[in-house]
Amino acid sequence: MDQRSEEWFQQRLGKGTASKANDMRSKTGVKRKNYAIRLLTERRTQMPVDAFVSPAMEWGTENEPIARMAYQLKNKDSGMAEVGFLLHPTIENFGASPDGFVDKDGLIEIKCPNSTTHIEWLLAGKVPTTHKNQMIAQLVCTGRTWCDFVSFDPRVGEDIELFVVRFEPTAKEREELEKDVTEFLAEVDEMENQLTKLGVMNARVCY
Repeated sequence: MDQRSEEWFQQRLGKGTASKANDMRSKTGVKRKNYAIRLLTERRTQMPVDAFVSPAMEWGTENEPIARMAYQLKNKDSGMAEVGFLLHPTIENFGASPDGFVDKDGLIEIKCPNSTTHIEWLLAGKVPTTHKNQMIAQLVCTGRTWCDFVSFDPRVGEDIELFVVRFEPTAKEREELEKDVTEFLAEVDEMENQLTKLGVMNARVCY
């Protein structure tokens, strides 16, 4: 199953995804509520909620295959395979779409940011905090051990266009994410129950 295909979108309907792990782990704020409403809407309508696609996001989608090839050239001995949407083995309605499997224990997460962000990440030399939750979520969904974070920007020059750093979260980090995701999805389930009850009440009033 290809990512961004019709089947891929259908499989993700109403499910929490690794790409939204930050929203699911947000204890307060609009993002957590908005994402819960989005999942609930998808469950009720069985249609994906339209999401805005910015020029920067389009750039990332277009350059992801090039970034993957650059990574493969740097890691010639590594076996890679692209995957679709994979469900967590025990947490219902939770899944991930990694950018690829690497060997038997790894994943790859590709970002093609704007040039200033790419250079900032290069200079920092570590996985950006804002992307750790997504990578942990991918790892717990797939049962894999580590994930290579890849930033690619051909505009900055061939010598620094590729940045790769490996991330291997602790058992505690994995457990805490699974706990937070489970709690978030339970909230969505409760909201769905509330809607069902409202529907029953409305039906009685109409009758």
